[in-house]
Amino acid sequence: MESMKDFENELQNSFRVLKIGEVLDGMIVDIDDDGVTCDIGYYTQGVVSLDAISDDPDFNALRDLKIGDTVKVIVVDLDDGKGNVQLSMKEARESEGWEKVEKLFASQETVSVHIKDKVPSGVITYLEGIRAFIPASQLALEYVEDTAPYVGKTMNVRVLSVDKNNKKLLLTAKAVLRENEEQGKRSRIAAIEPGAIFEGTVERMESYGAFILLSNGLSGLLHISQICEKRIKKPSEVLKMNQQVKVKVLKVEDGKISLTMKELEDKDQNETVDTDEEQDTPTSYNEEMSYTPFADLFKKLKL
Repeated sequence: MESMKDFENELQNSFRVLKIGEVLDGMIVDIDDDGVTCDIGYYTQGVVSLDAISDDPDFNALRDLKIGDTVKVIVVDLDDGKGNVQLSMKEARESEGWEKVEKLFASQETVSVHIKDKVPSGVITYLEGIRAFIPASQLALEYVEDTAPYVGKTMNVRVLSVDKNNKKLLLTAKAVLRENEEQGKRSRIAAIEPGAIFEGTVERMESYGAFILLSNGLSGLLHISQICEKRIKKPSEVLKMNQQVKVKVLKVEDGKISLTMKELEDKDQNETVDTDEEQDTPTSYNEEMSYTPFADLFKKLKL
């Protein structure tokens, strides 16, 4: 229940002097096809025309607002010609929105946005009520030629740059995608253990070694000293681009995979030698004797 003091405060506030540009809290008391009427605690009501509600083309006052809602409004004119204070929700939200996007830029927090439209060089969306642009070069890890398929999609983005004075807000999805890719790569690398054997493809050769694209999608370095037993001056003496090779993981350190072919080569050679030795060695003394001339003589001798 309101006290007399509360009533006096409301009465005093209703006759205070408003200033153009002042931001107020207004309670919606009516919504129609012409706009929104607000109680701003003043001796007269405030009105917000339809074009001063929101820049978002998907926003619908009759659907998205309801009587009793408290909204931020900014004073545009002290008299709209009908004795009401002219207000703008759009400008008030925009002023508040710029503060929020500046904080998002500073924190580099990831947020979700809904792509509204396409332009030749990118797409348009809205963040905190502010029209924002995502360049085609920032939509994916690779440059996007056709931006049409992105319209209607929800994307995770970060604020790339903020220019409040010129009302320019740039967003990037590429930075989020790259970070997710790096996190996935680090997880896959951490799962690899030294000694693991992979099939791979020679994807690049340098003077110090070759980079091998492994079957799990990761790349590792095959140092020139780990290619083969013999001393070589450059990897191309033994390897060719796109050649399929079998490699063994030597170590995983600081997110880098070191590989060897030489150790697998040594193993294959040892296995070959062991097999040959088994074939050349008699299994028993009796078997050896069965092949001597004396053994054959005793077989033919009749006592």
